[in-house]
Amino acid sequence: MVKKPISQVELSFVIPACDEEGLIEAVLDTVDAVARNGRLRYEIVVVDDGSRDLTFEKATAYAKRNSHVKVLSYAANMGKGYALKTGFMQAAGVLVVFADGDCEVDLHTIWRYLAALEHGDIVIASKRHPDSHVEVPLARKILSYSFNVIVRLLTGVPFRDTQAGLKAMKKKAFVKIFPKLAVKRYAFDVELLAVAHLYGLKVVELPVNLKLDASFKLSEIRKMFVDVLGIAYRLRVIHWYQRRFPAQNRFQRFASFVFRGQ
Repeated sequence: MVKKPISQVELSFVIPACDEEGLIEAVLDTVDAVARNGRLRYEIVVVDDGSRDLTFEKATAYAKRNSHVKVLSYAANMGKGYALKTGFMQAAGVLVVFADGDCEVDLHTIWRYLAALEHGDIVIASKRHPDSHVEVPLARKILSYSFNVIVRLLTGVPFRDTQAGLKAMKKKAFVKIFPKLAVKRYAFDVELLAVAHLYGLKVVELPVNLKLDASFKLSEIRKMFVDVLGIAYRLRVIHWYQRRFPAQNRFQRFASFVFRGQ
């Protein structure tokens, strides 16, 4: 892990990356260029999610050239949600931005998102916003719509899109929420927004520009559905997210890590 302290960081970009050796440097160039256009002191937190290629090495080399970048890493692939949670907990900024590490989302709209935080606790990209510009194959569009219907039925989340890869939030509004989140993979966004909605946080939906490819594994769809069932169970049946969790000892933290959602 490479850490470079930056005093008085105002804005943190959290970038999860797994096996992105061909893209990571271009992604960091883009994020850095966008961040430099603003007036906020910033950092870019790359979370290497157990990559098996040279993602970590390339990100670390980039961090040596750019003091705004720090790299977090762990050996096993844990999932996008786990990576985002890890990055959030290590982020120093008052404002935190989640951006996917695959260049599918246009980041140049981020300043509009940050401005909208004056009226909310989290701002999320929505592919179904009337002003969005989205290029997506029909099959993926149908899957996305069907998934959102299931999410809304099972969790009561009222948002038209939970999965677009761009979100900005006030860190102080979420510091007590993140320890409660259990999903490690793609349904993490659903859980984040379900708990935010449960706690009455203000969610603002804004348009997004993105281009998506058709690749999506059936196994990933199955895992997302299982994760959403788990969220609904914790939300509606055992009221997991409403609990107050006492301080845990080492054994309890280890057991919690092992038995939480995969």
